[in-house]
Amino acid sequence: MTKSKMNDLHAFLIVAQEKSFTKAAARLGVTPSALSHTIRLLEERLGIRLLARTTRNVSATEAGEQLMNAISPLFEQIDAELNALGELRDKPRGTIRLSCTDDQIELYIRPMLKEFLQQYPDITLEMYVDYGFTNVVEERFDAGIRIGDEINKDMIAVRIGPNWRLIAVGSPSYFESSPKPLIPDNLIQHQCINIRHRAAGIIYAWEFEHEGRAFSMKLDGQLVFNSTLHQLNAALDGMGIAYIPEHLAEPYITSGKLQAVLTDYSPYFEGFHLYYPNRRQSSPAFMAFVEAIRYRAK
Repeated sequence: MTKSKMNDLHAFLIVAQEKSFTKAAARLGVTPSALSHTIRLLEERLGIRLLARTTRNVSATEAGEQLMNAISPLFEQIDAELNALGELRDKPRGTIRLSCTDDQIELYIRPMLKEFLQQYPDITLEMYVDYGFTNVVEERFDAGIRIGDEINKDMIAVRIGPNWRLIAVGSPSYFESSPKPLIPDNLIQHQCINIRHRAAGIIYAWEFEHEGRAFSMKLDGQLVFNSTLHQLNAALDGMGIAYIPEHLAEPYITSGKLQAVLTDYSPYFEGFHLYYPNRRQSSPAFMAFVEAIRYRAK
């Protein structure tokens, strides 16, 4: 069936339902005269009168009633399918690709992950662990996670956590054989568990602050990782002192498996943000994730 024939049948159905060319024309957004002409051509093509016209109203003939009963369910089904497509368009579904570190997953994503996936069964989260400064546009990620002041101004940034700091930690067994450092300079005498960031290609220099003065130290050690979680595990195993996010070490400090040192020298950094390109339209799935991970100060 051609599009014009479909439109003619739809026009007939509306006139038959409204029993008025004026009301039907208003629904269809055409003039009554144009609608009357369409129905006349349809009747001529079919070779039978479909509508009985009087000066006061319009009613379907026997043939018109038969045609209306036949096509009305079909148009209702089409409307239902179109509405279903609209709901499908608005329903959060699809894959969200994120660039983040393993400790960011542990702190910000893992706590909300189960509830989020249960609420949105048609969403898939794909997380790529990377400690480098990934270009989310070039690498085709939907978003990344970084400290707020490291995000380009052309990105949208949504805060997902409070300000935070790194702290130096070691196990009780390690400190039994090596005295606890009282000042950062004492770290020179210790096995320091380092991290190398892929993007910079250099070992991270531990950042400290004292009496308003910021300084950093490059420290030696036999272990270098590119993952904070592996630094944590090495510290738990008594391999030395690691400088890791406080929120990652906190449960182990509370349980006595780790001990914090030099906390008075640990500066705070701006909280982490989810960042993504400034798109005009973001998918319902992605916006549902943004809302779920958004930081709400307690």
